[in-house]
Amino acid sequence: MATDGLGVDDGIRTLLLLMPRMVGRAKRLKVPEELQSLSLAPRHLSLLSYLLFDGPMTVNELAGRLEVAPATVSLMVGELSRKGVLERREDDADRRRTIVSIAERRQDAINEWLGYGAQAWRRALEPLTPQQRRLFVDTMLAYENALSA
Repeated sequence: MATDGLGVDDGIRTLLLLMPRMVGRAKRLKVPEELQSLSLAPRHLSLLSYLLFDGPMTVNELAGRLEVAPATVSLMVGELSRKGVLERREDDADRRRTIVSIAERRQDAINEWLGYGAQAWRRALEPLTPQQRRLFVDTMLAYENALSA
């Protein structure tokens, strides 16, 4: 990894050329055969990623992390539950709350699908210091915010 500085315009040029290649490669990631017929959309990926990496959680926790309304998450959870991707159960501590998890029979396929991207990020981020990782993540968040402005 180069340690020399990079001008803003050179950085922009490099990233404008890099981003379409990254998106193209991500789109070519093979969806496991058992998931192909389920018509999973990009909006499902973040929800599934949270459940895969952080484990079961409530609809409200998912809504907070996804930064959407609980009703939106409830609709997605209902759709994915009907497809056998997610399971819902009552919270034993508070029966008004629903705990959402990835269905056990789908766990391996979802891990295979999303795990490839996680492994690539791990290879990219592990050599960095915690401060460098924070800077990178903050930069990506700032870029996302600038796109939506």
